[in-house]
Amino acid sequence: MTVIAVAYTLAGLIAAGIIFIGARFLVAPRVAAAGYGVQPDLGQPSVGAYLSVKGVRDIASGLFVIILMVAGATHLLGWVILAATIIPLADAAIVLRNGGPKSIAMGVHGLTAAVMLVTTALLLAS
Repeated sequence: MTVIAVAYTLAGLIAAGIIFIGARFLVAPRVAAAGYGVQPDLGQPSVGAYLSVKGVRDIASGLFVIILMVAGATHLLGWVILAATIIPLADAAIVLRNGGPKSIAMGVHGLTAAVMLVTTALLLAS
């Protein structure tokens, strides 16, 4: 497998993963919030709205990656994924700041950021 094939495979997994997470925030917000690492009070009407917003934005983020992949915009895809790496880094900080599990902050959000950085490096090196 070539470097570009590995990079595109990783980018596709990132896109599919964030689309799945976004869909989960729409259809199973309690489960999705627990997986994120911060459990909100879903009894509050506005919380459901915010979780829906997160779901839609996650789906859109995944679609941006897919569009760039289909267009074959390898370097632009690399730069977009690099810029988007701030999202899991901020998510990790949010989880830690709000008393969420360190295992989720580092194991989910930190690992995601690391995979995104590797993907970026592969895309920009090609």
